[in-house]
Amino acid sequence: MTMQDPVWAYLKDRDLTLGPPPHKSDALRHWTLTRDAQGVAWAVLDKRGASANTLSQEVLEEFARILDSIDGRAPKALVIRSAKREGFLAGADIAEFRGVVDEAAIRSRIEAAHAVVDRLAALTFPTVAVMHGYAMGGGLELALACTQRIAVDGTRFGFPEVQIGLHPGLGGTARFTHTCDPIAAMSAMLTGRTIHDRQAKAMGLVDALVPERHVQAAVDAAVAGTLPQARQSLVDRAKDSAPARHIAARQMRAESEQQAPSAHYPAPYALIDLWEEHGGDLEAMKHAEIASFARLMLTDTAQNLIRVFFLRQKLKDLAGEAAPPPPLLHVHVIGAGAMGGDIAAWCAWKGLRTSLSDVKPEPIGGALARAARLYEKIAHGDRLKLRDALDRLIPDPDGLGIVQADLVIEAAPEKADLKRKLYAEIEPRMKPDAILATNTSSIPLPELREGLARPERLVGIHFFNPVSRLDLVEVIAHDELAPEVEAAARAFVGRIGKLPAPARSAPGFIVNRILTPYLAEALILMGEGLAPETIDRAAIDFGMPMGPLELADQVGLDVALDVAAMLKRELDWPLPDAPQWISDKVAAGDKGRKTGRGIYVWHDGKPVKARAEPPDPELADRLILPMVNTAAAVLREKVSDDPDVIDAAMIFGTGFAPFRGGPIHYAKQRGVEEVVTTLRALEQRYGARFAPDLGWDAFR
Repeated sequence: MTMQDPVWAYLKDRDLTLGPPPHKSDALRHWTLTRDAQGVAWAVLDKRGASANTLSQEVLEEFARILDSIDGRAPKALVIRSAKREGFLAGADIAEFRGVVDEAAIRSRIEAAHAVVDRLAALTFPTVAVMHGYAMGGGLELALACTQRIAVDGTRFGFPEVQIGLHPGLGGTARFTHTCDPIAAMSAMLTGRTIHDRQAKAMGLVDALVPERHVQAAVDAAVAGTLPQARQSLVDRAKDSAPARHIAARQMRAESEQQAPSAHYPAPYALIDLWEEHGGDLEAMKHAEIASFARLMLTDTAQNLIRVFFLRQKLKDLAGEAAPPPPLLHVHVIGAGAMGGDIAAWCAWKGLRTSLSDVKPEPIGGALARAARLYEKIAHGDRLKLRDALDRLIPDPDGLGIVQADLVIEAAPEKADLKRKLYAEIEPRMKPDAILATNTSSIPLPELREGLARPERLVGIHFFNPVSRLDLVEVIAHDELAPEVEAAARAFVGRIGKLPAPARSAPGFIVNRILTPYLAEALILMGEGLAPETIDRAAIDFGMPMGPLELADQVGLDVALDVAAMLKRELDWPLPDAPQWISDKVAAGDKGRKTGRGIYVWHDGKPVKARAEPPDPELADRLILPMVNTAAAVLREKVSDDPDVIDAAMIFGTGFAPFRGGPIHYAKQRGVEEVVTTLRALEQRYGARFAPDLGWDAFR
């Protein structure tokens, strides 16, 4: 056997237990099917031309051919496995869901897919799904149709379909609620949350949790019938009785309404209806699931949330579209306040050696304490991961890490003079090939690069608060920026699991430029005598995750005032001056959540609100259309020349109502002419700040 032999090539890098080496088959592009010496068949999925396995129509059709081939000569057992190192199956191929319009065609296709999975479930010999990395959506539904499920340590599970406006559609709603505690199963599907390995084992979603080196032994035990099989308890089955379902369904609707209002997100309520009506009958629930899934697929919510899925993928691709730059090994963060400390904590969590400095030691101590609390939450009980992350986060009051760092991130207060003075001190200490990044939220970079010896190595890397939860990071370019530095900045953002949104340096960049008129209008409305709760309710009713005044408190009233003043000055915006009462609040130290008092009083991290009066229907337009209008201006001025990037930045940076697809997409769906007409009417009533931007002409 030579090194060029295909079997040797298959074996030499293999670290997964995949059964016997496969032989080439003209009939299969994505799967291989082999039998081992014990007569066990191994169906291994390695989707051609893809980095991850998805359950596309072609993949399912091939699996049906595998079932055909074993019908005539039944194996001792069937093992289903992935050859992709990263994971088992990421779910359905969502690209196949885009733009569908024919409900009957969707139902027909889902019925055909159900038939394949049902054939797997009906096999009379043992069927074993071996999962590693992740098993999501349709991939987990396929595994649930097997008689047993084995997971490698660290595997993540979930049904994230609700995040794209759907619920499981390959029999998963029925099989999950008949395999585990149905209340726990419904909770997982309604939230789309990730189920970690030990939790999956405890709830009976998997029968065995083993290291990779023990997979073969676990498979052997499953084939021999000695691997214990998780089964629903009598209590779990009682929860599937009709009276129990009716009681639980009421509670589920009430809880879902708090997170995903039924007016905007129909999928959770369709799932609850499905379970409440059919939960006790596996076959009836599977059949009803098909019709429910097809109806949801045609909703604007599902199609817009599918769009959001691809917007996320587009930003991910922007992290690595250029040639890969040299890897960053050491990051140094200057400024241990809320933003700087949390940026450093996140970089360390993502595997980078990170030093953190500040002019005083106390903020560094506070940042380390916050990091420890964060790691406790996201380590999911893995003490080694927590320990290693804390080891990588280095308190550095003297800034010694600046000399070694590949990337220095400045997170100082939003004052250009202060930042330039800081750069003059640190640039001579940095390695010549190191990158200097500013986390400024709005200051144009040409203003910050004055006096730098190497201005081509200054880039904007603007995070959003809270860093651990908001995925967007604006990567800001200026006309002297070296292309390789911009590429390295995007790659760094991707390396730490965030989404880079490229932007040209301009006041406010993308997000704060678009967000500021929204916040400003909310303050104007307060000045007109409206209660903050009513103003916030108008935005929440539109679909925003929180109202503008609560958001202003979250950002910090001092920060919001500074950004608004700068943008008004730089862009000559026709905005009224900030109300004096806001300036007085800030001067008195009432800056929002961080001080416990701002527009609202904050208690335990939440605003204390009175009951909101129903808002006037016009209120939403007064709040939302200034954002939409400014998005057109940002596109016209080529702060970003891609409307998808602008929409993605607002969704992932501010939570702009995801089911509406972003501000520019919302304008297109509503109708550009109607948006412009409404803006003109608002301009006549309230002033020049509502004047339609010239950028709308490009949409006509």
